[in-house]
Amino acid sequence: MRIGILALQGAFAEHAQMLSALGTRPELVRSPAHLDGLDGLILPGGESTSMRRLAGQNGLDIALRDFGKIRPVWGVCAGLILLAAKVEGEEPFLGLMDMCVARNAYGRQRESFVHDLRIEGLVPHFSGVFIRAPRVLETGPKVEILARQNGAPVFLRQGCLLATSFHPELTGDGRVHGLFLDVCAKGRAEAGGGAFAAQE
Repeated sequence: MRIGILALQGAFAEHAQMLSALGTRPELVRSPAHLDGLDGLILPGGESTSMRRLAGQNGLDIALRDFGKIRPVWGVCAGLILLAAKVEGEEPFLGLMDMCVARNAYGRQRESFVHDLRIEGLVPHFSGVFIRAPRVLETGPKVEILARQNGAPVFLRQGCLLATSFHPELTGDGRVHGLFLDVCAKGRAEAGGGAFAAQE
């Protein structure tokens, strides 16, 4: 499989290391052409406003939206915000996932924390690293909640879209990345191995 990582800004290097450790070669995405043939895409943590601005400079924003309609995408922290259909105080970016989110709702960076999460399908618990994390306020009927922290959804799935408020790439535990690779493998099989071709 070919898995891309949006590499405009943020923690893309850590995701690349995790994919490599799992035996999957990561591909860095900085233009629409870089989406060609990918089986899945990770939107990493970082600064969502910067990512939006940079993606809009070369049409990557439109290509990302088209990709996410037919291929697996996983949004991590800032990437979760990029996926959301509603974002408090700003226009949504990709608008692919039926949820409303609030930016930095868990506090400032110095208030970051680690919390053991009970994730559906994973045993034992997973250590979730929360850094200026967004909070999911509402979800639509098609969104499945895979984990919560103090009642709030922190790991969600809608079809082939995944979103986490926490940072699995900072833990050394590859199980959440493995779940995403399983989604990508299933999507590839259902598509008959067909490749996504980005429009210039």
